[in-house]
Amino acid sequence: MSQLPTLSATEVPSERLLLRSALHDADREGLIELSTDPEVRKYLGGPRPRSEVEQHFDAAIADATSRPGNYVIVDNTTNRLIGTLMLARRSTDSPGHVTEDGEELELGYVLRRSAWGAGFAFEAATAALRAAADELPDQPVLVVTQTANKRSLKLAARLGFRPISTFEEFGAEQTLCTAPLSMFQI
Repeated sequence: MSQLPTLSATEVPSERLLLRSALHDADREGLIELSTDPEVRKYLGGPRPRSEVEQHFDAAIADATSRPGNYVIVDNTTNRLIGTLMLARRSTDSPGHVTEDGEELELGYVLRRSAWGAGFAFEAATAALRAAADELPDQPVLVVTQTANKRSLKLAARLGFRPISTFEEFGAEQTLCTAPLSMFQI
């Protein structure tokens, strides 16, 4: 695990959403749906078996420690889980880097199908990146997505990321996009 800092905030609010690092029992069904839905997981290796997801959730709840940079995205009025967001360090073992040392911040997000098309991914990503820009020194941030995932590439572009290369990983072509963290400072 990287020793480089990542976003330390345990909660990041936005207009309609709250990103929180704490996992609640009420998140169970939403996370199971997120991980087992074939459409949601289309570009993420396919759906995971429900039993595996339940075991992972139970272990995460029992552990009660959050992994830095990992958040659940919830509606800030209902606290209903709509997705997850990760702003963590990309492993040096993974392909796709823009610095010599690697371990750049990497942004990833997954939303329940019922939340698609409402601007939630843009809002959550913007809130997390702004919080990180206020807390961390300027550095490159990465978005890595399957080249076939046109919706994700379109969102990355809307956020200000630009594609710089492609590579093979997980049996598919991936597009590496980057943006400086400083562009998200208010």
